[in-house]
Amino acid sequence: MLDTSGLVFLQLGAMAALALYVAANLGANDVANSMGTSVGSKALTLRQAIIVAGILEFSGAVLFGQGVSETLATGVVNAEVFAAKPQVFLIGMVSVLIACGIWLQIATSRGLPVSSSHAVVGAIAGFSCVAAGINAVDWRTIGTISLTWVATPVASGALAALFYSVVKYSILDRPDPLSQMREWIPWLSAAMLSVFGIIVLPSVVNVAFVQTGAIAAAHDRFGWNLPIHDIVIGIGAIAAIALTLNSWKKLESVEKEEERRKKEEGRGDKGFGPSTNSSPTPKLPHSPIEQQMARFQVLSACFVAFSHGSNDVGNAVAPLAAIAYIRRTGSFPSEDFSVPLWILVLGGAGIVIGLTIWGKNVIATVGEKIIELQPSGGFCAELATATTVLLASRFGLPVSTSHALVGAVVGVGLIKAWKTVRLQTLLSIGSAWLVTIPIAAGLAAIIFSIAQSIGQF
Repeated sequence: MLDTSGLVFLQLGAMAALALYVAANLGANDVANSMGTSVGSKALTLRQAIIVAGILEFSGAVLFGQGVSETLATGVVNAEVFAAKPQVFLIGMVSVLIACGIWLQIATSRGLPVSSSHAVVGAIAGFSCVAAGINAVDWRTIGTISLTWVATPVASGALAALFYSVVKYSILDRPDPLSQMREWIPWLSAAMLSVFGIIVLPSVVNVAFVQTGAIAAAHDRFGWNLPIHDIVIGIGAIAAIALTLNSWKKLESVEKEEERRKKEEGRGDKGFGPSTNSSPTPKLPHSPIEQQMARFQVLSACFVAFSHGSNDVGNAVAPLAAIAYIRRTGSFPSEDFSVPLWILVLGGAGIVIGLTIWGKNVIATVGEKIIELQPSGGFCAELATATTVLLASRFGLPVSTSHALVGAVVGVGLIKAWKTVRLQTLLSIGSAWLVTIPIAAGLAAIIFSIAQSIGQF
């Protein structure tokens, strides 16, 4: 049981408030990773994006955020060094929370999409070097994580370029793109739902059906033996069919509207005058084919929001999970360490609070200032980002969602028209990425030194 004496309870409450503050700043900065392209392409309004992101970020954090949180809490440091002095590690994790919160808030105020993964890993390394020397850091793990930071934008950019090439040459550049869209809708639906279904849905089904006892109850009552993978395939297939049928229905209405518009224009060209219809067709921001792609982009944005919550929640709650473990056991987190559900819920709530209050600045940078996005390009960028980040979450790797999305947007831009990529914006973003690690490490080292000298923990 957790020691609930007054002082310990207040201290843990203060640490939880710190983690909530970090999660809020993370949500404010990283909401652009899931919704920036949708807002930039006008597929969603800012308010709609915040509502959708809030729901799915929270769901991803609670249902799928365990693995990355455990990696960050115990995998970055050398356990043997801190095993004999867990209280020092506790002070260090408090320093990590404060340092990351400060830097993320500064970056968000300037509209820069920095990597919260960089900030957390840098801060942990910074305090560890001050606390117990350079050997206190597990440099092999740091090396693995650093390789993912380099590989993430490259992989995501390559996937986005591939996806956009297929969409561009198979649909957008054809003489009759709406007809081509009709043929490609089942494939687009299957591709998008496969990414989500293969990587995420097994964990969701496990929570919804196995842990709740639903499968066991079905077996006891009806004799049904339902393997998880069969349920996953069934749900994915039903969702893909439903999305295809709904998209065909929407496309049919778009085609009828196009035919009506052409007939009205034809009557005007032949001298019959303007249409007598008193309700003119409103002017839409995109062509009919882009309107159709916008619906797919909204769904892909939902997947990115879920994947971001699943991966980046660990950046906010991993230090708190380690602190709670030390408070409960008095020892350094061991092999049986796991992140409690209430901490994942706290992290998810903080992300939602932050993106609601401060999220619009970074959305503008990612969605509008790198390239001008259409829904087709935004869809490809988000699908590539979701694929990259969800795969990383499956293996417990704390990749940068910012890196993934920026790389994907650039990948789309290179295929669409490489001269339209705004290099000045990329230089600003790249500079922020580079300085994040040393700044976070320096802040954590300074805060740790001050806290240790005060000796109030």
